[in-house]
Amino acid sequence: MRQWIVRGVLLAAAGVSLYLLAPGLIAIFGSWHELKNLAVSFVSLWEVQRIALRTPSWFAVGTSQLVGNAMGSLIPGGGATASAFSYRYLVTAGVSPSAAGAGMTASFLATTSAVLALPVLAVPALIGGVATPKGLLQTAYIGIAAFALVVGVGAAAMLSDRPVLWAGRATRWVMSHTRRHASPDLPQRLLAQRNQVRDAFGDRWLFGVTAAVGKWGFLYAALICVLAALGSRPNPSRVLLAFTAASLLGMIPITPGGLGFVETGLTGMLALAGVGAEVAAVATLAYRLLSFWLPLPAGGVAALLHRRRYGSSSPPKGSSAAVSAGTPSGSRSTHSTA
Repeated sequence: MRQWIVRGVLLAAAGVSLYLLAPGLIAIFGSWHELKNLAVSFVSLWEVQRIALRTPSWFAVGTSQLVGNAMGSLIPGGGATASAFSYRYLVTAGVSPSAAGAGMTASFLATTSAVLALPVLAVPALIGGVATPKGLLQTAYIGIAAFALVVGVGAAAMLSDRPVLWAGRATRWVMSHTRRHASPDLPQRLLAQRNQVRDAFGDRWLFGVTAAVGKWGFLYAALICVLAALGSRPNPSRVLLAFTAASLLGMIPITPGGLGFVETGLTGMLALAGVGAEVAAVATLAYRLLSFWLPLPAGGVAALLHRRRYGSSSPPKGSSAAVSAGTPSGSRSTHSTA
């Protein structure tokens, strides 16, 4: 009951904030670029799951993901709840339980690896002093080149063991200097996870990697469009760092969809990126309206459509379905677009 009360209060507070800033948000959404980017981000995630699940059905994958995302944002449990509902809806649609569990695990690993790779590009660009672009088109070109490079890194990791082992050793070295206990077999564990993703993607691994990167790339483009609509032209590398931080904060299961954590973190990071405080606040709420609020009613519609085609699906009991689905306990599933 306490979790329900906390979530209700947070959702109500966020709703009041959106209401107070409604005129500014309506002005921003006079352009539909943000909504297009959001839609393509969802399609990219569905493509990752279609490849990993080895199913051709866009309908089954799309509705299960939307339902899981909405329920994970509203019901205590975060990513475990989201995965449990998605898992149950996929099984109801005819996907075998083993395929659903393995496919969702591979999808989670691929999309999470993609967002963790983004700072690797942003930090060197900041050190190198990339100039702030003068227009939205130049920003788009920079973004396309950056995310194409991420796809290249992902492809290299799929084709060769060396990049994965190098990343594992580098992470272990950093952990050993910040923590007393660094797992000695971390490189081998990363390699095993890479093999799991590669086996799930099969011959279509390149499409899977591209779609996993595209999920975050189009959300980043939505944030850039929001800032452009407010007349702000910050350094895209700094915005990329702010976006990555907000995405990782959204995985914190303490609040629904990282509510509160994402808003505070993204606003502060955008301010550090050179965006004015007022513009950063409005841009953050507009971005969260896209990535958190709009998918909630979409999840309800998806549940009705799924039930109409496949019949009713009883809600999952406990967390066993979530464990079968492969989302690590305590983390928020990448079903969320936050």
